[in-house]
Order: sequence, then C-alpha cells, then structure tokens
Amino acid sequence: MQKKVVTFGEIMLRLATPGYLRFSQSNEFTATFGGGEANVAVSLANYGVPVDYITRLPENDIGRACMMDLRKHGVGTQNIIWGGERLGIYFLETGAVSRGSKVIYDRAHSSVSEIEPGMVNWEKVFENAGWFHWTGITPAISQKAADVCLQAVRKANELGITVSCDLNFRKNLWKYGKKAGEVMPDLVAGTDIVLGNEEDAEKVLGIHPEGVDVTAGHVEGAAYESVSRQIMERFPRCKKVITTLRGSVNANHNSWSGVLWNGQQLYESPAYQITHIVDRVGGGDSFMGGLIYGLLTYEGDDQKALNFAVAASCLKHTVYGDFNEVTVEEVEKLMGGDASGRVAR
Repeated sequence: MQKKVVTFGEIMLRLATPGYLRFSQSNEFTATFGGGEANVAVSLANYGVPVDYITRLPENDIGRACMMDLRKHGVGTQNIIWGGERLGIYFLETGAVSRGSKVIYDRAHSSVSEIEPGMVNWEKVFENAGWFHWTGITPAISQKAADVCLQAVRKANELGITVSCDLNFRKNLWKYGKKAGEVMPDLVAGTDIVLGNEEDAEKVLGIHPEGVDVTAGHVEGAAYESVSRQIMERFPRCKKVITTLRGSVNANHNSWSGVLWNGQQLYESPAYQITHIVDRVGGGDSFMGGLIYGLLTYEGDDQKALNFAVAASCLKHTVYGDFNEVTVEEVEKLMGGDASGRVAR
C-alpha cells in the first residue's frame, strides 16, 4: 500500500470579484476555499495519492464547510484540530492585460495563527506516512505556527519521512517581528526537496541568481544552476532543488516552465505559452502537487517528474479557483504534446 503524503498549513475562505471586476466595482464575491498546502493536497488526491491535510479550523459552520469541501476532494481530514476564533480570508481581484491581480489578506487571529506546539500529535499524524510537505507561508503567519511547523519537520526527520517545501515568500505576511531569513533556514535544513523561484531564493535565503532578468518576459533555466548549488551547499540534506520559471508578458499571457537540479544534472522542462489565463492563483501549488506525484510515481526519472509538474500547473491556469481540478490522464495527454483542447466525446 502506498504511504500517505501529509501537508500542513492554513486554508482560507477565498472571496473573489466576478470576472475581471475591481473591488470598487463589485457588489458580490464568489466564495471558495484555498491555501498553499491544501491546494497541494487536493492535487495529490485527484491523482489517487492518499493524502492527509493538517490544519486548525474554527468550530463553526464556516470551519465545517471548509472541512466538507476538503473531504469532497478526497483529502483526509481526520487529523484536523478544532479551535480558535476564525477562518482566515483572502480577497482576490483578478487582473487583465497590463493590470495585475491583487490579493488582500484578512487573516489576523485566525485559528492556525494561534496554534501551539503540542496541539498536533505528529507521531500519530505520521503513522503510515512517507512524505511531509510544508510551505514558507506557514512560518510567516505567526511565531507559534512557525514553531509547530519546525516541530513537524523535526519529527518527520526522526521518522525517516521525505520532507518537501515550497519557499513561497510572501512579503505581506511577515509581520510578527521576525524576518524570513531568521526563521526559514532552520526549517529548510530539515528539508529534502526544495521548490522556489528567483525571488524566494533571494528574500528567504539571501541567495541571488546571476544574469537573470525576470521582467524581460523570458527566463533562462540554466542560470538557476548556481542558485541550486548554493542551496545544496548550505543545506546538505537537500537532494533536489526545483525552480519554476514564469515569464509575465502580461496578466493574461505567461510563459511557464521549470528546472530541476539533483546535484549532478540540470533538467529543463518544455516551455508552455499560456495565452488565456483563467486563474493563476495556486499555480505554484499545482506544480508542487504534480512534482510530488511525479517523484513518487516515476521514481528515478527526474525529467518525467519535472515534465508532469509543469504540465499539471500549465493546466491549472485554465481552472477557476485555488484547486487544480485535473486528472493524471489530462496531464499526461498534455505531456505527450496534445495541447489542442479538442472536445472529448
């Protein structure tokens, strides 16, 4: 039986303006749920991987609705803990052409931000687990959330569980008195698989890519090899460093690809031109979900794992909401070169 994947973090109520309306224009919001680690969990559940999501939810109707939504997607919720004041909220205004999307957070005093070490029984959570995933969003929320995340990473290390992270730097979240560079290195030190982009590496770890202009609409994958080498030198436990490469032509047209460095070889994925973006929120999380699936399924084939992750996240840009509602068959079809979008009858 395949061992389960465990993810830990905050899930929020997402309130988005319809279509491309600005906040000042909208009289209503579309309500869904989403959050980095929950998005990864849903992707894995869609691919048939047993997955357990750990968070703290308020014991009210909104918290229960959130749990039911996760269950609907096949995510294990039995180890969610209950308590706290509220579910965090984020408001989304979707940009178009030269106007970028905008996110406003309303997550102060959320249930997860006030989680404390000892609330989660990680020994129990990690029973029959083979993989643990966290992101840089969780330790950015509060010192308590950072402490619990570190507790989880160390327990996973103790039990021989593979640990992955998405560095996910969010400048608007680090507000409790600590900088990312003060908190993240201890967590990354216990991590086997690291995902990030050029901003994450610089802002979180102080590692700067050389010779890369990310505003030019095209990014050169090979330029990130030096960043990957630096991460592995600083964090010897790390076995693979993966970088997502997004070139923003405008809010509706991005190029999308990725590179993977395994300490010996740099793998580059095919590049996709995504010209009519439906929803790019959760794009990185869908990449991570695809990557974990690929590394578990195509064991030993880093190129195929990377290609799966990039194709999966390419498809996510066509799906509304945080969750990547696609199947393995759809991803493999795109990997095989069929991007026609023809009707399946």
